[in-house]
Amino acid sequence: MVSFFGLKKESFRAGSAVLPKFLLEDVGLEGFEMVKKRGGKRVGVSGLPQVMVESFLRDYLEVDMVVGRELKVVRGYYVGLVERKRRSVVDEFEEMLGKETSSGSGLIGISSYNKSLQHDPLFSRCKELYLVSKSDKRSWHHLPRENYPKPLIFHDGRLALKPTPISALAIFMWLPFGLCLALLRTIIGILLPFTLSNALLAFSGLHLTVSLPTTLNNTGNTNIDDNQTKPKRTKGLLYVCNHRTLLDPLYLSFALKRNLTTVTYSLSRVSEILSPIKTVRLTRNRDKDMATMEKLLQQGDLVICPEGTTCREPFLLRFSPLFSEMSDQVVPVALNTHVGMFHGTTAGGLKCFDPFFFFMNPNPRYHLRLLEKVMLSSGVCNNCDNSECHESGRTTRFDKANYVQEEIGKALGFKCTRLTRKDKYLILAGNEGIVSNRN
Repeated sequence: MVSFFGLKKESFRAGSAVLPKFLLEDVGLEGFEMVKKRGGKRVGVSGLPQVMVESFLRDYLEVDMVVGRELKVVRGYYVGLVERKRRSVVDEFEEMLGKETSSGSGLIGISSYNKSLQHDPLFSRCKELYLVSKSDKRSWHHLPRENYPKPLIFHDGRLALKPTPISALAIFMWLPFGLCLALLRTIIGILLPFTLSNALLAFSGLHLTVSLPTTLNNTGNTNIDDNQTKPKRTKGLLYVCNHRTLLDPLYLSFALKRNLTTVTYSLSRVSEILSPIKTVRLTRNRDKDMATMEKLLQQGDLVICPEGTTCREPFLLRFSPLFSEMSDQVVPVALNTHVGMFHGTTAGGLKCFDPFFFFMNPNPRYHLRLLEKVMLSSGVCNNCDNSECHESGRTTRFDKANYVQEEIGKALGFKCTRLTRKDKYLILAGNEGIVSNRN
């Protein structure tokens, strides 16, 4: 009742956006294989509210029907009380599987010993019944990620730990210290210069690992005037990063120890004000954004995250190809993070708190690797391994963006996808993820 009271039914997305990650971590490989081998049509029966488990069972365990408990709704809001079902579970079960279930033909039941099945109308109809004890479960192996019927790419929620009783107690005990530590880290990052803030942040438990290429130089695009012997800088370097948190451009500035400029699509006003580096908001109008980025590159080095949104899992979302038209050479930057308690990203919450939650972790870690420069010529991509590109003698801006995505994916060991920012927010938040300028 405490968990659901006052939540709006239409906007409740924890069952599809948050819980599947934790529920998948409890799936046993042996039980999963038994269901896959012995099951035809699958029905999941749970004592939990149906809105908590339905998305997980349907999307990730390929269950055809879910029978759970319904929650009482008053004027579109949950009150936390269980609704009495007008129809029995048996009626719903037989309606889906057909009349053959009345005789129990071919039905197989899988349950646990700690549940009383003597008077259960569903399991009494099963031809075969497999019961699993607690000792059996302890000997099971966790279902490997590569065996998931559907890859877990998107999930939401602030908690990085599965909220078991012990871990929940640890989080509540850490909260007062975490709040003070996050505030201290924020002040250090905003007010102090890079050389001093790097050392103090590392002392506070925030670790940054940097790997630089041997041939990287910071001269940008240059040309030589007739009356000059030294090259004249005409354009800044374009750093292309995958996106893990809102702090990605800031950590790149820390690693290079100089101020950079970054462009954003939907950064909150609070984050823009507190950012120690320059941020420029894009409009999602291609021509206007291109002109803005061209102007910024003339002024200095620029950081862009072409995924357009963060991804927590080892996947890369599709790269927007706009950056490939900005410069003939780009520097790919591979970023990865590790957190212990709280995720520093959100799809359904307030984005201005994202860096604060990241800093609340006891020992958050950032891994930053600058790759070798990629030369993106206007007609032919010399780095591309696509045979069709070489046969035609030209590559498109999409080919160039895909190549940079693949290079970053190889460096991180991540899988490249064609999913977009819009896909993520439609799945997790039910919107397209556009933040109002007033936020």
